[in-house]
Amino acid sequence: MQLVGYEPSGRGSMLLVSDGDAVEGRPLEAGADLAYALGERHCAGTIDEDGDHVACDRPSAPYCEFHTSTWVCARCTGTCLKDEMDCYEEHAVYIAAFAPDTFKVGVTKSRRLETRLREQGADRAAHVHTVSNGRIARELEAEIAEWLVDRVRTPTKVASLAATVDESAWDDVLAEFDVIDRFDFDYGLGLEAQPVPETIASGTVVGVKGRLLVLETGGTTYAVDMRDLVGYDVTVGETNRNLQSSLGSFG
Repeated sequence: MQLVGYEPSGRGSMLLVSDGDAVEGRPLEAGADLAYALGERHCAGTIDEDGDHVACDRPSAPYCEFHTSTWVCARCTGTCLKDEMDCYEEHAVYIAAFAPDTFKVGVTKSRRLETRLREQGADRAAHVHTVSNGRIARELEAEIAEWLVDRVRTPTKVASLAATVDESAWDDVLAEFDVIDRFDFDYGLGLEAQPVPETIASGTVVGVKGRLLVLETGGTTYAVDMRDLVGYDVTVGETNRNLQSSLGSFG
């Protein structure tokens, strides 16, 4: 079996596991037990239009050069990089907060706004502009990105897992905008201490925040970036690796 993908918390969190052809979604509900031991890692291949897995044994992971896809719109700042612009759909510009005080500007299609925010694991968010197409949205994003970040790295998101948003800093950021709508997300993690970053696929599921999977095993809570799991061959069974433990696990 191979871990070939994941669904983040925006659309019902799960790991995608292939037995060679068929792809099965492994739901990541709180309290569920995972028991996959990681083996070798290589390209995860692709999933075709019928939902079947097309395997690849090239050593690059999570994807080789033939199975790496780049979404050209992610690099857009208002000048279309496609042969013909096709993003004629209402877009939202938003500000997302990651505890305690990291604030990110982003854009998405209006109909996907709340889903997109959950996919990123935002703690708070504010919808600040609605525009008629993606080009205008990207222009606004580029302007705001001169003083706010437009991407948040995984270590920052891990650090946010047991933190709360700095209310004063958040209010100061939003004072610059005419806010259309606000969002406040609760991922049900209930963490009192920051989890230990690790790459494992065994333990009891605490929850999922964006693409961060939180697992508890051996008295320690771990934060796993699910993208780091993609491409691993797996066998059913708990990991036999030596894992870093939190101080709390020693009682």
